[in-house]
Amino acid sequence: MNVRDALEADADALASIADSPTDVMRNLVHDRTVRVAEDGTHDPNADVSDSQFDGSDPEDLLGFISFDAREDTVHVTQLDGTAEACKQLLGEPVRFAKRESMAVELLVSPDSEVIEDAAEELGFERRGRGPRFDGAPTTRFRLEP
Repeated sequence: MNVRDALEADADALASIADSPTDVMRNLVHDRTVRVAEDGTHDPNADVSDSQFDGSDPEDLLGFISFDAREDTVHVTQLDGTAEACKQLLGEPVRFAKRESMAVELLVSPDSEVIEDAAEELGFERRGRGPRFDGAPTTRFRLEP
C-alpha cells in the first residue's frame, strides 16, 4: 500500500469512497491536508504524466484521510477506507502531531467500527460524546502528545 498526498484528480475516487459530491471532495483537497492510500501495485516514482495521477480509479484507492492543525490539536476531519488503510492513514496526522507536540482528535460515528478499531490500536482514548452531524451522534477520540 502506498500513501501519498491527494491531488485534485483524485476527487472522483474520493467522492466514491466518501459517498459525497465530487466538488466537495475537490474543495477538501484544496482546503485540508489530504492523504490517500492506494493499491501497492503502482510505482510511486513513475512519471506523473504517465501514471495513475492523471485521475485515480476508485478501485485503486483503499482509503483517505483529511486533517488540519489548529492551536495545539490536529483535527481529523474525514477518514474512510479499508481497515488496514484507515490504520495506516491515521498514522499520518499522529506522526505530524508528535513532531509538533500536539494532540490529535477524531470524531467517530457509531457505525464506523473500522475507524474506531484503528484509533484504539494507535493509542487514542475515548473522550465522551462529540457533536452530532446531521442528527447522528459521534464519539470523541483523543491522543495526547
